[in-house]
Amino acid sequence: MCGIAGIIKSDGQPIEPHFLRSMVGCLRHRGPDAADVVSKEIAGFGHARLSIIDLAGGAQPMQNADRSLWITFNGEIFNYLELRESLIALGHQFATRSDTEVILHLYEQYGERCLDHMNGQWSFAIWDVRQRKLFAARDRLGIRPFFYTQTPDAFVFASEAKALFAYPGVRRELNLQALDQVFTFWVSLPPTTIFRHISELPPGHSLELKDGDVKVRRYWRLNYEPEGYSGPDYVERKTEELLDLLLDATRIRLRADVPVGAYLSGGLDSTLTTALIRRVHSGRLKSFSVSFSDADFDESVHQREASAFLNTEHEEIRCTYDHIADVFPDVVWHAESPLLRTAPAPLFLLSQLVRNHGFKVVMTGEGSDEILGGYDIYKEAKIRQFCARTPDSRFRPLLLKRLYPYMKNIQQQSPEYLKRFFHVGPSDLASPFFSHLPRWELTSRLKMFFSEDVKAELSGYDSMAELRAQLPSGFDALDRFCQAQYLESAYLLPGYILSSQGDRMAMAHAVEGRYPFLDYRVVQFAAKLPPVVKMKVLNEKYLLKRAAQGLIPHSIIQRHKQPYRAPDGKSFFHGKNLDYVNEFLSPESLTAMGVFNPAAVRALVDKFRVGRASAIKDDMALVGILSTAIVINKFIDNYRGREERCNQFANSYAGLL
Repeated sequence: MCGIAGIIKSDGQPIEPHFLRSMVGCLRHRGPDAADVVSKEIAGFGHARLSIIDLAGGAQPMQNADRSLWITFNGEIFNYLELRESLIALGHQFATRSDTEVILHLYEQYGERCLDHMNGQWSFAIWDVRQRKLFAARDRLGIRPFFYTQTPDAFVFASEAKALFAYPGVRRELNLQALDQVFTFWVSLPPTTIFRHISELPPGHSLELKDGDVKVRRYWRLNYEPEGYSGPDYVERKTEELLDLLLDATRIRLRADVPVGAYLSGGLDSTLTTALIRRVHSGRLKSFSVSFSDADFDESVHQREASAFLNTEHEEIRCTYDHIADVFPDVVWHAESPLLRTAPAPLFLLSQLVRNHGFKVVMTGEGSDEILGGYDIYKEAKIRQFCARTPDSRFRPLLLKRLYPYMKNIQQQSPEYLKRFFHVGPSDLASPFFSHLPRWELTSRLKMFFSEDVKAELSGYDSMAELRAQLPSGFDALDRFCQAQYLESAYLLPGYILSSQGDRMAMAHAVEGRYPFLDYRVVQFAAKLPPVVKMKVLNEKYLLKRAAQGLIPHSIIQRHKQPYRAPDGKSFFHGKNLDYVNEFLSPESLTAMGVFNPAAVRALVDKFRVGRASAIKDDMALVGILSTAIVINKFIDNYRGREERCNQFANSYAGLL
């Protein structure tokens, strides 16, 4: 995995390599092993390399044999060996053993349709010298990032927005509509980002730049067209198919010229992923996990049980409130977005542990919940539909308490409160967002903390209407279960799970995550499954649990689903008096920032200081306000110091750049 950057000049002037070096310097954390920049006429590419495949011959930016194509590539093409053999059969000759060169030859052979042949995770850009055209693409599920902007004299792209800011003329301004989206959906809606002038290439899209004209097109879409439940042996057949697909997805994701480890959270997904590695890999396997000093969040008993059962060499980092608070500013710097949870912070520390043990690659279980029906939000929607059929029932709403046994506030509520909070009513069924309304409306309450000026500027803006306009045709006709899956897979998965908790936290310490459940073959297989085999009554991931039988401990298969969580607001008011929290949440700083109401925030902070904050809304509000303040401080108000740091990083690549 790597960091990529590029400049395509629109004013006809030559590239200034200094700017490319500064951009690459901002990405050094993504690629500490090597770096280079190359420019040809109006185009310049930069690359910070994390060496994983073809350590000696895979240097980038890379060119083809006649120098008519140049590429800078971040990611892995897991089926590159098979593609390489098929291309050799078509007459192509290779100079390296890298998957990067395979992309170049695929593009030579198939043009933009090269993407259809690739199984992996990627963002890359190719400069076509003859056509003076840029072709860029992001993988189907959005595992790897790609950001871009246009200035008066250039089109500029990079793996992270911070690298774009190293180019002169790129404006740094907060996008209030994106902030409204984050304070509704937890994510901004691509191509929108939290920065007004920065765009994100959406998952499953490619981009073409020619003569200053940018065209973005979708090349892949996740389609839910469930097949019929056919034959008495249907479930048995689909269980075998799923296991075979996951085994192959795991096998090709073990391709690396460096050791591969595994994250082991103690849940079904990571434990099964680790078990599949053991099935196709005979060597000693290293596993890594986070445990918590707060027992409400700790799963270390299950992690150790899984490790012992699978005979892994296990390492864990024990995370405290202070650890979360200490690293949170760095977490936001890498996430480049406001956050509503502190959950990325322990994963930031976990990737540091992985790197400190000499590993660059880990396998994880992300994606399973989205594609195979694991989230409580799917159960929640199912129960709410059941309750809507008899809205006056006193007993049906009590089923909602079964969803969240680990959330004390929910357990203490009356049936009437639960009915109101979870929108148990026939009229709610008309909304295309039925499954997500309780979550999004709870999150939207955080906007009460916006300043009057921000509220006025956002007056008339409707983030849900904007999302509604993005939905694919036929969405309304989907089963409610599939609608919920689409919303999770198309937005929260790439925008938060794979970004703020995934790529950004792992690559902060130059660690590459690989996800067998997000092999596009597995994803497409799961999309065709009838909902009843994903969730049987309220038994989530029913088919996956069948596939896991005999491979992992039965106790882990039978565990109640507990999502990954971390201590939130309490982390910032537990023991330490943190200077940055005091500064960013002070009335003076908030007044100068102009985004939040200082009096409302002060009342919230006082609740935490005296230990009275207990609601989910309180936690999300505090983390969201604090992280937004950090984003504004680090990227907008005080970026010049960070820009100098990028230049220092570039200079420290001495002998490489």
